[in-house]
Amino acid sequence: MCGIAGIARLGSRTLGAGTDAVLDRLADILDHRGPDEREILRDDAVGLVFTRLALVNPEDGSQPLVSDDGSLVLVANGEVYNHRELAAALPGGARMRTGSDCEVLLHLYRHHGLDFLRDVRGMFALILWDRNTNQLVLARDRFGIKPLYYHRDDARIVLSSEIKGLFADPATPRRFDWERSLATPLLAAAGTFNEAPPTTWFEGVELVPAATVVRLDLADGRTTEHRYWELPEDADEDADARELIGRYGEILEHSVQECVTADTELGLFLSGGIDSSAVLALAGDRRAGMHTFTALTGGTADNGDAEHAAWIARELGVPNHQVVFPAELTPTPEQWLRLLWLTETPMCGPEVYYKHELHRFAREARPGLRGMLLGAASDEFNGGYAQDMGAADWPSFLGILAQLDRGTRLARRPALRHWWAQEPYFLAEKAVDGLEPDPDRIYRAYLRSEYGQIQQYNVWHEDRTAAGSGVEARVPFLDHRLVELCARIPERLRPELLWNKRILREAVGSRLPRRIAERPKVPFFYGEGTYHSYRMLVRLMGADSGALVERALAAPGAADFIDGDRVRAHLAEIGEGRTDAPSVEMLMRVLNMGLLADLAVNAPRLEDTSAGPVLQEITGGGPVADTVAARPELPGDAVLAFAENVLLLTDPAGSDWYLIKDGEIEFVLQAGSPTLAVLRAVDGKSALADLLAPVGAEGDEEARADLGNLLDLGFLAWTG
Repeated sequence: MCGIAGIARLGSRTLGAGTDAVLDRLADILDHRGPDEREILRDDAVGLVFTRLALVNPEDGSQPLVSDDGSLVLVANGEVYNHRELAAALPGGARMRTGSDCEVLLHLYRHHGLDFLRDVRGMFALILWDRNTNQLVLARDRFGIKPLYYHRDDARIVLSSEIKGLFADPATPRRFDWERSLATPLLAAAGTFNEAPPTTWFEGVELVPAATVVRLDLADGRTTEHRYWELPEDADEDADARELIGRYGEILEHSVQECVTADTELGLFLSGGIDSSAVLALAGDRRAGMHTFTALTGGTADNGDAEHAAWIARELGVPNHQVVFPAELTPTPEQWLRLLWLTETPMCGPEVYYKHELHRFAREARPGLRGMLLGAASDEFNGGYAQDMGAADWPSFLGILAQLDRGTRLARRPALRHWWAQEPYFLAEKAVDGLEPDPDRIYRAYLRSEYGQIQQYNVWHEDRTAAGSGVEARVPFLDHRLVELCARIPERLRPELLWNKRILREAVGSRLPRRIAERPKVPFFYGEGTYHSYRMLVRLMGADSGALVERALAAPGAADFIDGDRVRAHLAEIGEGRTDAPSVEMLMRVLNMGLLADLAVNAPRLEDTSAGPVLQEITGGGPVADTVAARPELPGDAVLAFAENVLLLTDPAGSDWYLIKDGEIEFVLQAGSPTLAVLRAVDGKSALADLLAPVGAEGDEEARADLGNLLDLGFLAWTG
């Protein structure tokens, strides 16, 4: 991860006086993104800034990168995972002069022009100055994992990895964009698909679109855009389910292996669900020395995430740091303002806060750590949100999507909305805009919406929360080959492969214990434990006599858009009691808008603010530690029996034995294993000690571990 920035004059003019100060300030603002190295280049009409966080080839990866003839200059933030194979495919004579994985981009641009990113795998944002044509080339990866923003007027353009960097230039407006922000469906949790392109939240601030190359002619200011990737709209109608599962597993493992490539220490955020656990399992040999980090909150204790994270870490032989978020923990108003300015989004909420604190703990506990693997962005394309949306099966999920689709289309024709205001409905679906209720069309609209949401929320906050601690977030599930495979699953196979993330569960089922591979999805902090997070927000809003609330209400433009009396009345109504009302989070978003409007005018320096003390991990003892403690010893005098819906059967030859639950084979046990020997002796009468005695000391530990798993999964039960 790095910070990149730049200034360029338009109209063939050179940079004026004061530019050096702006470039220096840009480097200061982006220092947290690249604390290892800083370079500033100024030449005629262009100035470039690069701050480096060195994960790959720390000794030989400096930037800016310059072509051998000096005509191309590049600063890039991110990783090109397949740089070696791209370099090997270049025409003869192309030679890499540095150890930077991004150097190959210079050669690709020279040979392929604006189509130079077509075969690149990775996450990146870049600024390339073509001196021969006097053009700037700006680009981002397919999912916008790495950010790049700009402000442009008639005289010049200023660019930065973070919005706050643009404010180093006095010409950049410092105004929150209330109208565009309020019209963003994702922010409002609207009952529609998200069709709008990602917004930057601030007036005069634009972003380079994901999967796009933007070319700016510095002579006349003209821009052209070249889209080099699109989310597939066609289906692989000849696909076979088993073949797709196999290909998915191969691609995911390859993606994980690319993401664990680094010359510095990497960690992993481990939730206890299948996504992050799969990444950990597929890391293979790179698990050696890897530490994992888990948020232990009231919510993750209630939903079992913390317990399962500790368990799978033990099973795979890696340390797991359970970072404790005490029940009464509340960030101070000053700490929240710092987090809000770091993340630059009104969608800053509990999830963002938890991840920010995990990164802070990880860097303090492991000072050499520079990268963090994430299980993020799996749900969006694997069918992971179907049950979260209240669906009982795939057809009901499609029914929910149909309602969102109708809401989206009615938003374009609001005069018709009242006909669908309440059931029963009497108009045909095509009365809205002539479109029939086609499930395939609706599902693809959903995928496009998720693609937009990933850019506006997921990768946005993952980048900022990691960067705030000098860490690079790596996201194996956002390998475009995986996304393309899932997007092209034909309609006939979607119920089989995408309901309950079946394609992922089947693909990694042999690499993970069944307890994790088949564990139902639980939200990170939503669900039964939501009230823990919402109480934190309520306490935050009430702190210091409502200091944050009053500051937000006094911000530029706030009086035109926020009803202060209603805000205060609602907070008084909520009090500090237990609540899982969604209005708490929506109110926080409204106040965040006001606070960002204030921060834009009174921009603080991150280095002058404090995030507060770093949280601590479990050290043993106490009721919180008990939640994730190792499974207690199985009592030797207790009696085991099979659950009523479980059978232990063998094949005619007696070579394999099967544990069958509800009529389906769940486990295959080989003859001669100590676990099988114990299970064959289970009769609902014998004490555990008697069952274990025949397997001896060597088989005792293995059998106890397996019996504990079978108890957790409901195959066995205590009878006495």
